[in-house]
Amino acid sequence: MNKYEEDNYKHSELTEKIIKEAYFVFNALGYGFLEKVYENALFRRLNNIGLKTLQQSPINVYFENELVGEYYADLIVEEKVIIELKAIQELNKIQETQLVNYLKATKIEVGLLINFGPKLDFKRKVFSNIHKKS
Repeated sequence: MNKYEEDNYKHSELTEKIIKEAYFVFNALGYGFLEKVYENALFRRLNNIGLKTLQQSPINVYFENELVGEYYADLIVEEKVIIELKAIQELNKIQETQLVNYLKATKIEVGLLINFGPKLDFKRKVFSNIHKKS
């Protein structure tokens, strides 16, 4: 496996489990609830299958080594995957960019953008650089 494949498929078994549980939640609840309902349900499912999951976990954002803000990750699973949830008509580049920025701000390299829209949709993003290795 080359470096590109290693980075792109990092934590793939974990992301597969997360996506499977997202489908379970979507099939049970359907479309039309607020994002928080899906967040709570997915949080419960992930914990029930034994995955250490944090909900609304604060993450500091630094610029030039100074704290410039913070955001709250919807879910962080096993300290390896950030999950950003949406309940909108369809995903667009704005949400994808938001997730990549969250990855840039942390040591976490893999993110899932999951939309509980008319149909379940998801995007998997990887952001890896030398600063994350230290």
